[in-house]
Amino acid sequence: MPGSVLQDPVIRQKAEALLARMNLEQKIGQMTLTERLSVTPADVRAFHLGGVLSGSGSCPGSNRPEDWVAMNDAYWAASMARDEKRLAIPLLYGVDAIHGHNNVRGATIFPHNIGLGAANDHDLLKRVARVTAREILATGVEWTFAPNLSVAKDIHWGRTYESYSEDTGIVTSYAGEFIRALQADLGTDSVVACIKHWVGDGGTTNGIDQGDVALSMDELETVHMRPYRQAIDAGALTIMASFSSWNGDKCHGNKFLLTDILKTRWGFSGFVISDWDGIDYLSEDYHDAVALAVNAGIDMFMVSESWQDFIAHLIRHVQRGSVSMKRIDDAVSRILKVKLAYGLFEKPRPQERTWSNHASFGSSEHRSVAREAVRKSLVLLKNENRLLPLAKNARVLVAGKNANNLGHQCGGFSIVWQGTCGNEMVEGGTSVWEGIRQVAANASLSQEDYGADADPALHDVAIVVIGEHPYAEGLGDVREGNHLIVEAGSQIKGSINVLRPYGKTLELASLHPEDLRTIRTITEKGIPAVVVMISGRPLVVDRELEASSAFVAAWLPGSEGHGIADVLFGDFDFHGKLSFSWPGNSVNAPAGHRKSHAPLFPRGYGMTYLN
Repeated sequence: MPGSVLQDPVIRQKAEALLARMNLEQKIGQMTLTERLSVTPADVRAFHLGGVLSGSGSCPGSNRPEDWVAMNDAYWAASMARDEKRLAIPLLYGVDAIHGHNNVRGATIFPHNIGLGAANDHDLLKRVARVTAREILATGVEWTFAPNLSVAKDIHWGRTYESYSEDTGIVTSYAGEFIRALQADLGTDSVVACIKHWVGDGGTTNGIDQGDVALSMDELETVHMRPYRQAIDAGALTIMASFSSWNGDKCHGNKFLLTDILKTRWGFSGFVISDWDGIDYLSEDYHDAVALAVNAGIDMFMVSESWQDFIAHLIRHVQRGSVSMKRIDDAVSRILKVKLAYGLFEKPRPQERTWSNHASFGSSEHRSVAREAVRKSLVLLKNENRLLPLAKNARVLVAGKNANNLGHQCGGFSIVWQGTCGNEMVEGGTSVWEGIRQVAANASLSQEDYGADADPALHDVAIVVIGEHPYAEGLGDVREGNHLIVEAGSQIKGSINVLRPYGKTLELASLHPEDLRTIRTITEKGIPAVVVMISGRPLVVDRELEASSAFVAAWLPGSEGHGIADVLFGDFDFHGKLSFSWPGNSVNAPAGHRKSHAPLFPRGYGMTYLN
């Protein structure tokens, strides 16, 4: 079992033997993980780097599997070059494949986690993970920074869509299943999983991204830690620290959380990585920040650009005794054991691996799993007079800004970091409109703003696809004021970027008034409207609900929009149930003065055609 493989005596002995042959520079090189745009294969060889990653949107060549394989092959070859100055230690290549291999053109993009939480189908979840692993391997990559096991407690948080549920039990039940499916007993079709973010980033005060988790230890453990324990017991090999703080202390520098709990009490024997430049926020002095993070328990450091500075600082710390060789050896031993357990030393170069450039990438077989995930994730909130399911011969007008927009459909972390707009970049997918057109012969796409071409003489019903634009991380936060959302970049270098929040309210009518206008333009002509909402979280939609005859929460369904048509036209019934409670009214009080409101729809709500 993957959970015990790191304790295997043979693995330990091999790691110890390698460690004994390594000098300080080689060891610290293994602790360094940097972004592809800042490092060459020659750098990997010269500095003995342990890993390379692609940040979201950072893609080689034309962003096809063959481009990725060629790139990874070059990095691998550099890491395996052996001479009198270096050992051959293969690097790990990492990506944020969080809902399919979402960085790559032509990949199968699944619903984000909030949709999979609504689906509540463990067998489906395992198949999603298996497809994701194989498409990752098709690009020569071995490591994914997934799954996100956050328990999102405030939907003002812009990463709510990366959480399966506000309920700890639901997230916990998914955690082990996903890990086992991704890592697949560490066989030839497995990838290395990285659970994130340790710990509590779904529980920050007021849902502020990278904010403070003001909870007791008992609350933190009961609500936010449980999914991680399940994932570790299932064999998760790596874990990523959270940008967030716990009671004012940054998790990246918290020895109690990283070492005392995770490694000592729980016995986690894999390695801990930092988030993107996460150590920069520990101190105004970068030199001090490096020591704080290493001594707290970070083993591998995601340093996007200043990786040579990191290496130099850490060497100085060891030479001066502010970081012990014992701590360095522990970190490197953990990294080596993961690489050995995964069989990385025995794998052929990426160009020669079984799954590299595999024909199954983006295949109809893979897309059928995503299509199933879409239809099972849909939650029916309203169905007045049993308007749904629609007849396939009905004269249907399809309208709304998200009706024919694959970028909006996929959401953030899709091809580029903050997501994209339009159909150009998400290749091989099907928009909601295209899916409807395949089923309903008499469907037409509105060519006028706000559905102004709706005509009761020509249209029996309208499907209006509304909702959010894509966003990721700090940009998705909802704030009541002009608050600083996130300081992205290094405090040390003075490069501070202020990200604007998505809006100041959870009310869709305020965020996107065009949606309500479209619904009303159509319904005022006497045409009933089936509203399909694309969103990364529940929103206040009282006015949109009132104006519609049927209302469907479709979350961020990914690349296979025809899964929505499957259900609207009755080939499948609605299956999804809310994994988050749905707000009845917006929360506009100043931060710290919010009142609790009874939900409009409780967690677990979801209609079918029969009720």
